Amino acid sequence: MPGISNKPLYTISTAAELLGITVHTLRMYEREGLILPFKKESNQRLYSDQDIDRLRCIRQSISQDKMTMSGIKKVLSLIPCWAIIECSKKDRKNCDAYNGYDQPCWTFVHKNNICELKECRECDVYKSFGKCDSIKEKLKTLLS
Repeated sequence: MPGISNKPLYTISTAAELLGITVHTLRMYEREGLILPFKKESNQRLYSDQDIDRLRCIRQSISQDKMTMSGIKKVLSLIPCWAIIECSKKDRKNCDAYNGYDQPCWTFVHKNNICELKECRECDVYKSFGKCDSIKEKLKTLLS
């Protein structure tokens, strides 16, 4: 997301306060694979402005659009990550994200494919879908 900082700035308690939610809720979003916070060596979670935008979208989807976390995960799992990072057929064969349909690609442990050495938080697939309208817009560009 150009123009919005991806620099880790906020502790988990500050991020929760900014969003008007609890720390427990943020940890639940992380466990469900909806957010990948930065983690320091001490395992302390830090959030960027991009993360805050992503979390606002999640909150909007839940509270206004009445989506469940399972529904959000299903939508995110349908992102054609293989097209975005241009996986080979061999990579697709060895990819749980390509072959599955119930969780986003960044929640899998990638082995024997192009993503094995990638940091999911820095991948274009994860970074491109932090705003509520970004999935549809990205699909339009992939299909045009």
